[in-house]
Amino acid sequence: MRHKKAGFKLKRNISSRRALLRGLVTSVIENERIVTTVPKAKAAKPLVEKMITLAKDDTLHARRQAAAFLQTPASVQKLFDKLGTRFGQRTGGYTRVIRLGWRKGDGAETAVLELVGSELVKRAADRAKRREDRLKAMKEGRDGEAGGEA
Repeated sequence: MRHKKAGFKLKRNISSRRALLRGLVTSVIENERIVTTVPKAKAAKPLVEKMITLAKDDTLHARRQAAAFLQTPASVQKLFDKLGTRFGQRTGGYTRVIRLGWRKGDGAETAVLELVGSELVKRAADRAKRREDRLKAMKEGRDGEAGGEA
């Protein structure tokens, strides 16, 4: 029996579990959302929260602690430059787990682990891309008309 044994084993040994969670946390920080199974999302959530809490205290020691855990220097850069300032006034609850349903291949229950507010960032990026495409189409249309008239 596992009475008073906290944490998620995820059917892995300690080194595999650590590598899996480091990869998940790095992906969440880089992409701001990932789709994974519910137990993996629940296991990675507190680690993402700890990384963001480290980023709020932007010191050399905090950067080195984050760099020791995260897998890419780009994720450390984004964590301290963007996410630390974005969540500076928030005291916790930086992530959410949204259940999606059952995966077709093996029937595992999937979920999205995302940063709070990332849907706004994603929408703004999509809106900017659509606006850029629309402006490009208008410009090409005008250039085509001007070329046809001359």
